[in-house]
Amino acid sequence: MKQHAEKEILQPTTLCDKKGNLNPAAIGFARKPIIDCNLSGHFMRKKKWNYWCVYGEDILFSATISHLDYAAVCFVYFLEYETQRYFEKTITIPLGTKIKMPTQVLETVNFANNEMSIQLTYFNGDTHLTVTSANFDGEQLHAELTIQHPKNDESLNVVIPWNRQTFQFTAKHHTLPTSGIVKIGDKRFTFTPEESFAVLDYGRGVWPRQATWNWGMASQRIRERRIGLNFGGQWTDGTGMTENAVFVDGIMTKIHEDVIFDYDRTNFMKPWHVTSKFSDTVQLTFTPFFERVALTNAKLVRSEVHQMMGYYDGRVTLSNGEILHIQQMLGCIEEHAAKW
Repeated sequence: MKQHAEKEILQPTTLCDKKGNLNPAAIGFARKPIIDCNLSGHFMRKKKWNYWCVYGEDILFSATISHLDYAAVCFVYFLEYETQRYFEKTITIPLGTKIKMPTQVLETVNFANNEMSIQLTYFNGDTHLTVTSANFDGEQLHAELTIQHPKNDESLNVVIPWNRQTFQFTAKHHTLPTSGIVKIGDKRFTFTPEESFAVLDYGRGVWPRQATWNWGMASQRIRERRIGLNFGGQWTDGTGMTENAVFVDGIMTKIHEDVIFDYDRTNFMKPWHVTSKFSDTVQLTFTPFFERVALTNAKLVRSEVHQMMGYYDGRVTLSNGEILHIQQMLGCIEEHAAKW
């Protein structure tokens, strides 16, 4: 038993039809961000986000601008690996009318108020990620990062169809070389493009009221090769589409079968296992060293994220038969349950 190969989209297409429902021609995956997310209608159900995660040598740094239709939620967090110093700052803007979420993956999006500003400026093949906050864990935060999008790199751009009224476009762009600085108080962290890599998670869709998903990812240099891992579970199961892929030096191997995330919900810090459902293509163990918990519990909205930082070990078989051996590869894995 194995899953069928997914359709590859080769021409630019729109995500929705004129009524705001899923355009059947958009179901599939593309190696370039050629799907235009022209979401409309479906009041309260549209979800949009640009999430960035940057792996530096000393810290992980992340910035997100998201819009849930009735509010915009913007958050920034960092983790210093060695000391496990961690801080997250979240700002919720009811209605979020001033925040415009673009329809193309690589477009500029900004947020600013008197507590924090996040600028994700796309210009000339680079994303300039700038974050400032006067009070970030009691200190001043200033981040200036330049994220390269190598011209010939492939990325994962996939449409997950639950039905014509509920669907999600997700773009996962991996192993993007990153340079710049993050300053927190008098500490300064430097990012170099040889060793620091960014991951973009861009989402646009119409979601059901409740959803649970797993996401596992990593982007690192291993023995002179840029390696990216991307695995998703639960939310895509049974749709005929997956967000599973491996990237080697900018070339994507699409994995057409579901993967199973096996973990202990009573203790997320125990090792996780990520395996492909029908074959031995994916055989990975993830060992966490830190747990990020993000809880939102408002009347209408409930969201619980357990995001683990840790290391992947194991192997992935590429489509050409090569076995990619993964040892102590820094990355993240998560469970996210939302009622939104």
